[in-house]
Amino acid sequence: MTPATILVTGGAGFIGSNFVRATLDRDPTVRIVNLDLLTYAGNLESLADVERAHGAGGDHRYRFVHGDIRDGAAVGDLLAGGAGPGGADWLPDAVVHFAAESHVDRSIVGAAAFVDTNVAGTLTLLDACRAELARAPRPFRFLHVSTDEVYGSLGPSDPAFTERTPIAPNSPYSASKAGSDLLVRAYVETHKFPAVITRCSNNYGPFQFPEKLIPLMITRALRDEPLPVYGDGLNVRDWIHVLDHVDALWEVLTGGVPGEVYNIGGEAETTNITIVRELLRLLGKPDSLIAYVTDRPGHDRRYAMDNTKIRSDLGWTPQRTLETGLAETVAWYLGNRPWWERILSEAYRAAHALYLKA
Repeated sequence: MTPATILVTGGAGFIGSNFVRATLDRDPTVRIVNLDLLTYAGNLESLADVERAHGAGGDHRYRFVHGDIRDGAAVGDLLAGGAGPGGADWLPDAVVHFAAESHVDRSIVGAAAFVDTNVAGTLTLLDACRAELARAPRPFRFLHVSTDEVYGSLGPSDPAFTERTPIAPNSPYSASKAGSDLLVRAYVETHKFPAVITRCSNNYGPFQFPEKLIPLMITRALRDEPLPVYGDGLNVRDWIHVLDHVDALWEVLTGGVPGEVYNIGGEAETTNITIVRELLRLLGKPDSLIAYVTDRPGHDRRYAMDNTKIRSDLGWTPQRTLETGLAETVAWYLGNRPWWERILSEAYRAAHALYLKA
């Protein structure tokens, strides 16, 4: 299917904002309604160029709505075309669901917000979609964006996660995402709801909130601050550039089979300490900035994703090597200091103090 109007939840966040921009650039006819509560990680500055080009002062293909996925009435209104002035043009025929609390450290400090948003919020969204399709049946697709963390941890020689790997989350964050995944699956099986699930490896790239590893290390290194590395730094992650991820999401949205799960990985397994040292090299900063800190409770040792299914079924492969992607990302943060400096000086500062020592 090729959607005409997409309701994107959490479109002011890191992956969501990149998806909104890339999708509007990809298809000159598609319209996007962006529903975002603008919590600490949501930032409309990340979409300023999109608003200029495609909002009220541009070609009118983009609309932002400040709202909460847990508000069933508000979500129902948007699904019924309420973002537009009337008529069928703004009646969504697809939902791409990014909205979530997403940081493991924050979930350790307080899990309730993760369950409330990620589980209860997804349930509200699913019920609103079902009610709208009963009111106005139409071709429809629901894309639920999840994470490789729902699979748990791998040993050094274990095979990569496949879509058949049992779910075994180890943090409150991943448990809440697993709960939302299972709700989506249940609605597919029970109600024949037209949903598809993606699970992606660690993202990096432009507009990422600087509490995640790569932007955190870049922004601290640029200020010559210590770079906190958990444990021995040998935890392994599979890294994917966000623009490769959003390309994969488009392929799944338009060509994926309802009821299926698709793993999305960057084919770039790397230890955290290797990433940190490469960032320091690109920035011309010394390794002496590295500061090993007490490991995170329940810190998964290794993630790795098997891309076989999405490669064979949909023909998608990542286009950027980790080396190229990291260089591009460093260049972006160097060229966009006002964006991240405002975040560090405002809402982020208080949260930063919860789990990192200066």
